[in-house]
Amino acid sequence: MDFLGTAMALVGAGLAVGLSGIGSSIGVGKAGQAAAGVTAEDPDKFMKCLILQLLPATQGIYGFIVGFLVLLKVNALNGITAISLGSGIGILGACLPMAIAGLFSAIHQGKVAVSAIGLVAKRPEESGKGMLMTAMVETYALLGFLISFLAVFIPAWA
Repeated sequence: MDFLGTAMALVGAGLAVGLSGIGSSIGVGKAGQAAAGVTAEDPDKFMKCLILQLLPATQGIYGFIVGFLVLLKVNALNGITAISLGSGIGILGACLPMAIAGLFSAIHQGKVAVSAIGLVAKRPEESGKGMLMTAMVETYALLGFLISFLAVFIPAWA
């Protein structure tokens, strides 16, 4: 059996998980550095900073879900099923919106979180505004996730 199509699908899964995970780790890392600085000055601001730090982590979760769906699609958890090359390339393409949106939105969400953590440092009562600004970047990760989620299940990719 030819497993080239299955391999392409698995590359798509790897990109969705890997790139969104890289973006999340960069975003969470940047925000964590800022949060550590604020918390060192005022330990009472830890929880507000932690929430802001965690927001860029969601893209990694979305990428993981897309990757898991691809594994289910190719039956990788129960003996891999061969799919056509065209279907494999289709699934790879279906994974790209999550991979790309996850990478870039997590990095930029981390940057906004750093600024929001700075806001918490100066005006902790305004933390809700900082969370809202940080969460706005999430919209684009969600759009990428939605398209990838739906596109993986296109009946032609079988």
